[in-house]
Amino acid sequence: MNGHVPPLAELLSTREFWRAALVLVVLGASTGMLGCVLMVRRLSLLGDVLAHAMLPGVGLAWLLFGVSVPALLVGGLAAGLVTALGSGLISRLTRLKEDSAFAALFATMFAAGLVLADATGGSEELLHLLIGDLLGVGGADLALAAAVGVATVLAFALFYRGILIECFDPAFHRASGGNGTLVHLGMLALVVLNLVASLRAVGAVLSIGMFMLPAVTAALWSRRWGAMLSLSSLIAVVGALSGFVLSCALGVTPGPCIVSVLGGVFVASLALSPVHGAIARLRRPDHHHREESEEWCEVAPKPPSIAATSGSEGTPRGEGGELGAAPSPTNSAEPHGHTHDHPHDH
Repeated sequence: MNGHVPPLAELLSTREFWRAALVLVVLGASTGMLGCVLMVRRLSLLGDVLAHAMLPGVGLAWLLFGVSVPALLVGGLAAGLVTALGSGLISRLTRLKEDSAFAALFATMFAAGLVLADATGGSEELLHLLIGDLLGVGGADLALAAAVGVATVLAFALFYRGILIECFDPAFHRASGGNGTLVHLGMLALVVLNLVASLRAVGAVLSIGMFMLPAVTAALWSRRWGAMLSLSSLIAVVGALSGFVLSCALGVTPGPCIVSVLGGVFVASLALSPVHGAIARLRRPDHHHREESEEWCEVAPKPPSIAATSGSEGTPRGEGGELGAAPSPTNSAEPHGHTHDHPHDH
């Protein structure tokens, strides 16, 4: 693989280098935010499942159109959407849980993809879609990444409240008139679109790293949902660019190097984060330890009419806006519906 990557000094003066850097910036911003949604919804392996489930669409497009990158991407998009939206509908129309539906569709689609891939006889282009070919991205790839990235950011900006409440309290979202199914399926569609856009950059096999590693790292440093979204995107962008430059300096394939850098930042954060890191928790007195596995983040305040009539079961979790915060004794003793803007400031 080393021979495919020119020296860094030579690459800095090429259009390919800066085009690839722009793709990483756009994809990092969007995948970082989506990774936070997947993590909080406990769908962290969703990206990996969908990436593998794209294989039959890619193989079918290869059989029908040959070496046509747009056709391969459209085929992967179609297969990914069938898996994502199909599993969401199955979980809502049958007794099966969503993880079971994903597992069933993943096994079926991946097996079909292996059959089609074997029928094609394999190719270097298919290999690039599996492990990435960042320096080979063209203008069409940049346009696709930009369109998907802008759509993802706009979706979070326009539907922030709905996404927030659906992530942390779907029952309350439905009770307050929200369309949880539409939000959920919309997030799945955005995940698939971002996976398709990242196929050429980091490949199907490693694309999960661009989603989840920045998100889990940001969760170790953040207490609030909005801060975690921003930090996750920042980590994804900076980590991806750093890994890209490092791969050029070392003469290795960019995709694995990018994910390795993001993984290194995560491992360092596990130990060093002053918020939720291992060292900080060991130094913290026992009575300051909080249950952080079940509760996550802030949700928007409820309307007064709902707050006045809802009990503890209708109250979204994490009203105070702090990641991993369990209700304090003071808050739990107060009447239902009464909230503080900053319950942990004391």
